[in-house]
Amino acid sequence: MKYLVTGGTGFIGASAVGRLIDDGHEVRVLDNNLRGSVDRLSRWDGNFEYVQGDIRDAELVDTAAKGVDAVMHLAYVNGTHNFYERPELVLDVAVRGMLNVVDACRNQDVGNLILASSSEVYQKPPIIPTDETVPLIIPDVSNPRFSYGGGKILCELMAFTYGRKGFDRVTIFRPHNVYGPDMGNGHVLPQFVARAKQLIASQPEGCIDFEIQGSGEETRSFVHIDNFIDGLMLVCDKGQHLEIYNIGNEEERSITSIVESLFSYLERDYKVVTGQKLQGSVARRCPDLTKLRDLGYVPSISFEYGFPSLIDWYLENA
Repeated sequence: MKYLVTGGTGFIGASAVGRLIDDGHEVRVLDNNLRGSVDRLSRWDGNFEYVQGDIRDAELVDTAAKGVDAVMHLAYVNGTHNFYERPELVLDVAVRGMLNVVDACRNQDVGNLILASSSEVYQKPPIIPTDETVPLIIPDVSNPRFSYGGGKILCELMAFTYGRKGFDRVTIFRPHNVYGPDMGNGHVLPQFVARAKQLIASQPEGCIDFEIQGSGEETRSFVHIDNFIDGLMLVCDKGQHLEIYNIGNEEERSITSIVESLFSYLERDYKVVTGQKLQGSVARRCPDLTKLRDLGYVPSISFEYGFPSLIDWYLENA
């Protein structure tokens, strides 16, 4: 098949592009490199077509979709600081980008649309592990944090609403805390590593005071990028029309345990200093993977095995 991958120079996008190429598909990448880098694709130089530009440019998106069999739409603005500081941009990219992708698919007769959503659509989930049928809500429209989750909900609505006519398949996947080397700096794990490195450099001996947001009892379920891409390829190959699939890992970990793993690897004594939790931050997050497991998904990389590779990368490339 021939894929158009929007946001294909981002962390997840570049990994998806690489796997698609390795699996024998043709790939065209569309990205403006706002948060990505085409250098992530250097290993596959000469094996993909690159279109540099903004997903909000309707004519460019329409041209990029010409002649492809499927569109994997990943282009979005991620990073917690962007949710709070640039919510207008987050929503603008979400809404205009999704409309442009749907219109391009229709104009170019592309019947296969695969949309990246997010675990951020689950705010205060009533069930943990959380399955794909849980109602999606915005707890507080005045909180700019929800520009991200709200934009993803809008994208899902548009994909399924417009996708009921003129498409062979529209399917959605919801990533849950994907991590790995070169994942960017706007996420908790690389931020922890960078801050630990700075603190150790400034205090070569003794116990490190390490500040966190919240009590430390908050949990996330991290999935290594390699396992995540395994799940994504299953969605591409076997995902059903108008269905949604969580992709992640059920291994729920507290923030305190993550700090413990970090300083144990760095072989330094530490003390967690708790602080105020950002308004709108979720206390727990863990996906129910029943639907994806039914397609054959088996996450095999534990956090304790995968986290050191991220630590090493950010120690060297901070």
